[in-house]
Amino acid sequence: MLKTTPLNAVHRASGARMVDFGGWDMPVHYGSQIDEHHAVRRDAGVFDVSHMRVVDLHGDGALASPRTFLRHALANNVDKLKTPGKALYSCLLRNDGGVLDDLIVYYLREDLFRLVVNAATADKDIAWLSDLALRRAPGLRIVPRDDLAMIAVQGPAARDKVWHAIPDSEAATGRLEPFNAATVDTPFGELFVARTGYTGEDGFEIVVPAMHAEALWRALVSHGIASCGLGARDTLRLEAGMNLYGQDMDESVSPLESGLAWTVDLAGERDFIGRAALEAHPAKRQLTGLLLQDPGGVLRSHQRVQTERGDGEVTSGTFSPTMKQSIALARLPVGVAAGDVVQVEIRGRHLDARVVKPPFVRSGKVLVS
Repeated sequence: MLKTTPLNAVHRASGARMVDFGGWDMPVHYGSQIDEHHAVRRDAGVFDVSHMRVVDLHGDGALASPRTFLRHALANNVDKLKTPGKALYSCLLRNDGGVLDDLIVYYLREDLFRLVVNAATADKDIAWLSDLALRRAPGLRIVPRDDLAMIAVQGPAARDKVWHAIPDSEAATGRLEPFNAATVDTPFGELFVARTGYTGEDGFEIVVPAMHAEALWRALVSHGIASCGLGARDTLRLEAGMNLYGQDMDESVSPLESGLAWTVDLAGERDFIGRAALEAHPAKRQLTGLLLQDPGGVLRSHQRVQTERGDGEVTSGTFSPTMKQSIALARLPVGVAAGDVVQVEIRGRHLDARVVKPPFVRSGKVLVS
């Protein structure tokens, strides 16, 4: 049986097309994926992302310090988090450097950090962290917050419309810098509002008590925010050059070969899981962007890419609604550079594509041509 979010009934009542997404019954669109995509680029859209998991880490003292634990568990360095509400993007790695998950970690207090992990990897992440805690921080409590839902509002008008939909929220969130969060007391319960997202547009990701999720969703939609499904979320994130776990990275590849070297903090002597493997195995491949040059095809995952330095593969591909041409992320040999022309095998044909540096679109602006 598929898992459902607290908003499942709302999606169905709104006529959403529902699909199995990693074991979750989720909306792919509400009528037009393209319209939903454009709504986010031009105005504001709201997404149910409650299938993602909020996990809180509680602990006191040297043997149960969340900061000390995460300093070892994550590839990025949580010592960068000094102000309550500050967020950090990081990978959770295996000992061999493979990516278990990409996640966001928030610093709330020295005795409380918050993780937001991917839906497909949540159970695996929690088991991994729990096992590690037994060995390194036995007093640490790892608490999956199944009592919470999560709603993302994205687009150039997103923040303004959220402030109109949620009374008195602007005072607490109006000055939030990107990758920061604040707690807000509202008629929808205590909200954890983060200025983060997965679309390349500004906006908020809002953690809400599950019992109030439906009321919050309806309030947002009533203020002119378009309901959006996972289809638009995927084209938006790909235009923004953002990785999708399970396609652009997974346990078989390192972050250094997934365009995520910037999330791996090798400064200093901090020992974190996977560090030794990353240092022992320099990247032989890189994640790049592709723009299809020839007509007659669309870039899709798993297509073979031929380059002068060897073969690679498309990891994520789509037709960009904003750019009106086919774009992709592809894992290619190191040495292939922006501007190079490569060949992508599409239905038995070899079509030219140009290598570019992602992102393709951010803040409504096309960045490559």
